[in-house]
Amino acid sequence: MPGPEAQEAAKRLSSDIVSYRNGSEADKRRQDASVLVRGANLFAQVYEKVRVHYVRDIDDEMLIAAATDEMRKRYPEPQEAEDKELVDAAIHGMLGSLDNYSSYLDRRHLRALREQTRGRFGGLGIEVRKGDTYIDIVAPIDDTPAQRAGLKSGDHIVRADGKSLKDAMLRDAVLLLRGAPGSDVTLSIQRGEKPPFDVTITRAVINVASVRWRAEGDIGYLRITSFSERVGEDVGKAVMSLKTAIGPRMRGIVLDLRNNPGGLLDQSIEVSDIFLDGGRVVSTRERHYEQHYSATSGDLADGVPIAVLINNGSASAAEIVAGALRDHHRATLIGTRSFGKGTVQTILPLSSSDAVKLTTAIYVTPSGASVEGGIAPDHRVELDEDRDGDEQLERALQLLSAQTVSAPTGVISR
Repeated sequence: MPGPEAQEAAKRLSSDIVSYRNGSEADKRRQDASVLVRGANLFAQVYEKVRVHYVRDIDDEMLIAAATDEMRKRYPEPQEAEDKELVDAAIHGMLGSLDNYSSYLDRRHLRALREQTRGRFGGLGIEVRKGDTYIDIVAPIDDTPAQRAGLKSGDHIVRADGKSLKDAMLRDAVLLLRGAPGSDVTLSIQRGEKPPFDVTITRAVINVASVRWRAEGDIGYLRITSFSERVGEDVGKAVMSLKTAIGPRMRGIVLDLRNNPGGLLDQSIEVSDIFLDGGRVVSTRERHYEQHYSATSGDLADGVPIAVLINNGSASAAEIVAGALRDHHRATLIGTRSFGKGTVQTILPLSSSDAVKLTTAIYVTPSGASVEGGIAPDHRVELDEDRDGDEQLERALQLLSAQTVSAPTGVISR
C-alpha cells in the first residue's frame, strides 16, 4: 500500500478533480464513484514510485502541480473527460515533468515494450523518444521499413495519418505507429530546418537480427543493431566465428554501433566483457548509492585492435560499450558524436498488467565521464550522402590495416 505521503497526494488530486468540475453537469457523467477512487489509488502508486526510486529528489509540490497543470491543459473543459481520463492526464503530467523517458505503461504499452525487448514486434522499426514538442526518432533499425524509407536519427514525427503528435504521450505515439503487418501509415517528418515532408511506410513484422558479422579480408566486421535479449551470447559466437574464418592473421575488428538505439543494460555489460580483460565497464549512480559493473578476466578477441563506429543514432547501451572500450584503451572511436542518452530506465511493476518506466540512475564510463551530450569520436568522419560507399567504415578498415589504431589521449583506465 502506498505510504501516507502518496495517499495524501491522491486525496489532493481527487479533491482537485471535484473542484475542477465545480459541481457542473460534467460531474454527473461519472458512472461510478469507485472510478475516481481507483484512479486516485493508481496515482498514489505512481507517485510513490517516483518519490522512492527516481534518480534524484523531486519536490512534492512540483509533482502535484505538474499533474494538475497537465490535467487542465489536456482537458480545458471538464465535461469533455471522464474521471479516468483526468487521472491519466495527471499521471502523464507528473511523469512528463521528470524527463523524456519516464512514462506509465498500461497492459497494451507494457506488452509492446516486452515485444520490442525480445527482438520481434510489428511496426516500422524505429526507436523513438518524446521530444520537446513532437516525437523524435533516436534511430531506425537496420533492414526495416523505417530504414528503407530513409528515416534518420533526429527526425521529428509531426503527424501520423494526419493525427498531430504535438505534445503526444510517447506510449500513445508508439501504439499509433505500430499496427498490423501490411498496413500503411503516413508520417509527416520534420528534418532540421527543412519544410515537413510526408512519407508512407508499410508496416511489417520486425525481426531484429541484432548481430551480424563478416570478414573484410583479414579484418572482422561485427554489427550490433540493438541490445535486445541474448545479444551478448550472439556477439560471443560472432567473435569466435570471425576467429575461425580469418584465422591467426586477423588484424582487427570493426565494431559497428551506428544507429544502435541501445536496449538492455546487462547486454551492454556482456558485450563489453567480451573485449575486456577485467576492469570496470560502467557505473550507475542512483539517488542514494552507486553501483559498479566490471568485466571478468579473459579477452575473447585476444587483444586484436578494435575500431568502433558511432554516430548520432548510437545511444544508451551502445554508448556504454563505446565508452568502456575507449576508456580501457581497447578501441578507437570513428564517426560522429553519439546521441547522448546517459540515463537508465527501470520497469517498476504496479500490478501484473501495468507498470511505470522510470529513470532510476545515470551511468558513467570507467573514467567517470557522463555521456550526456554524446561521446565525441577520436576520428571524426562525416558520411557524404551524395557519395557511394561508407567513408566511416573505409577509415576504420584503413586504420586497422595499417595497424595505426592507437589509444586516445586523456583517458583513465580503472
